Amino acid sequence: MAGTAVLALSATLSVQALAAEATQVPAGKLSDGSEVTAVTLKADNGVSATILTFGATLEKFMAPDRDGQLADITLGYDKLADYEARPNYWGATIGRYANRIAGGKFTLDGKSYQLPQNDGENSLHGGGKGWDVQNWKIDSIKSGPVASVVFSLISPDGDSGYPGTVKARVTYTLDESGSLCIAFDASTDKPTVINMTNHAIFNMAGEGAPQGAMQNVLTIPASHYTPIDSKLIPTGELRPVEGTVFDFRKGKALQDGLRDGNDQQIVYGRGFDHNFALDKGVTKKPELAARLEDPASGRVLEVLTTEPGVQVYSGNFLDGTYIGKQGHLYRMGDGIALEPQKFPDSPNHSNFVSARVDPGKPYRHVMIYRVSVDR
Repeated sequence: MAGTAVLALSATLSVQALAAEATQVPAGKLSDGSEVTAVTLKADNGVSATILTFGATLEKFMAPDRDGQLADITLGYDKLADYEARPNYWGATIGRYANRIAGGKFTLDGKSYQLPQNDGENSLHGGGKGWDVQNWKIDSIKSGPVASVVFSLISPDGDSGYPGTVKARVTYTLDESGSLCIAFDASTDKPTVINMTNHAIFNMAGEGAPQGAMQNVLTIPASHYTPIDSKLIPTGELRPVEGTVFDFRKGKALQDGLRDGNDQQIVYGRGFDHNFALDKGVTKKPELAARLEDPASGRVLEVLTTEPGVQVYSGNFLDGTYIGKQGHLYRMGDGIALEPQKFPDSPNHSNFVSARVDPGKPYRHVMIYRVSVDR
């Protein structure tokens, strides 16, 4: 009996050692007086993610290097007031439609819809008053072998010009190995279009690292990308990456080709601001979309998704006027966004995977940020 008790106690302690913890604290108030909460999910290996209810935003993501030193690998602000006063999508949940829609217009079942034009002529990331600047509700928080938090939001019919009342949910889960899973779910009472993602901007050397992020090595399993026009809208073509600066299949530093003015696509994007058509396409379970590594620290990020594309954005519009965490002045090349998604402007391209969502056929996108160390 004593031996059985010891074994049971040992098993209990083992489970506890592997447990991931979820905690919450007040994070301040918005200008309208509404309260914002910060939820932290922490794994036993030191990896942790802090998420704000405002924008269901991944505000901080701590990961160890090969010496066990933790660093925040995401750009952002230290103060809630900055997220509200000068939103820049950092770490936010994007909806209803991630990326650009040309002219802010699309047609569904013969009816045309006009969205806010907050990116020149285009509508970007929901039109300026999207889900990234809404204060989401916390539905549940749990600790255990997997720590989790569930956020929810109701977007009314006509919100930013989109049809249908949409009930959206974002679930963050962190397991004991340090894999952060983000599941996006949404249902609608009218046909509509939905494209949700997370907009974290990464530097695997640690945010604010003086060398920036362009020495990070990026790998993308994509044989094609979607070229853009001068307004950053896909032309509809799927162009081979072979022989271009867009070939990341074998992995290369982000700085390679970033300033190649001989490539008109780089000129249009001011660097990389392009969607890659993943060879895997749409999948039932998340599969690899990108791998980002800082050779100096050994930190590795793998991005997995069920969606067919990933937008690569090399921070081209960071212009030195954004004062981020720890007083760091963010400039071009200080971070990279890897945004799993449907293709940009899909509602206006019949050859792209459809972003249509109908009543009774809910939307779901599952993505994973998996951190590890290359020793």
